[in-house]
Amino acid sequence: MAKEKRTVCYDAELEIEAYRFVGVMQKFPNHFHDYYVIGFIEAGQRLLVCKNREYIINPGDITVFNPGDVHSCEQLDGRALDYRCLNIQADAMERMVREMTGRSCLPRLKRPVLFQSELAGSLCELHRMILGGERDMAKEELALLLIGQFLQEEADLRSETAGREPEAGLKAACAYLDTHYHHAVSLDELGSLAGMSKYHFLRLFTRSLGITPYCYLQAVRIGRAKQLLEQGLPPAETAQLTGFGDQSHFTHTFKRLIGLTPGQYTRIFPDGPVRRPVLQGGKHD
Repeated sequence: MAKEKRTVCYDAELEIEAYRFVGVMQKFPNHFHDYYVIGFIEAGQRLLVCKNREYIINPGDITVFNPGDVHSCEQLDGRALDYRCLNIQADAMERMVREMTGRSCLPRLKRPVLFQSELAGSLCELHRMILGGERDMAKEELALLLIGQFLQEEADLRSETAGREPEAGLKAACAYLDTHYHHAVSLDELGSLAGMSKYHFLRLFTRSLGITPYCYLQAVRIGRAKQLLEQGLPPAETAQLTGFGDQSHFTHTFKRLIGLTPGQYTRIFPDGPVRRPVLQGGKHD
């Protein structure tokens, strides 16, 4: 089996991360991101579970995840995964939507899988240009045209928030986890916030969101850790600030959900800290 290769690049002009995984057998457990992910399969067959629905994805298929979409995947055919994806922060997506439509909103991309999509060629070309460090106008043109086509064909622009709101008790618990991720959190606390027993809360949360409260907390922690690493903080300090008991646990969890170690992720920002504008409100507002 060929040695696996994981490459990632951040394009500061477009504010887009480009990942490429080659020869990867890793299983990715249930998790979510706080940004949009548009990816496509180049080799290997995978079982994708997104929002409790199963999909068999093959080379030529495009995967699309909104912020907060819970998903997992694992290989099916014994072949390693070759995969490319573009990660787009919510604030960057909002600016592109405003540029294209004149409206300030976050789109809801409706389908998690576009089977054998004709958009794969353009997506691959944009990915290649980002990894190649190209700086000319053709890259920006392609990005705008590609995202514009996604929005026209696949997006619901009626809502200014990405995703469905959980019921009030779950919303309160999610908001608490979003802001107290650096502390130890108990099911007793969350159940009290939600106004129900911790057993009922656990069952309702998992059924409604497709992920357990602990897995949700881990995903929030890793999302915040990425932001701190982008600002130049070392992994050891990042682990402490995001509620991980030790750096080895942090490194293991980060690679399990992101596919890279914290050190590998830090190296994609050679020009120094990334400054991202902050959107008002969160995904559960």
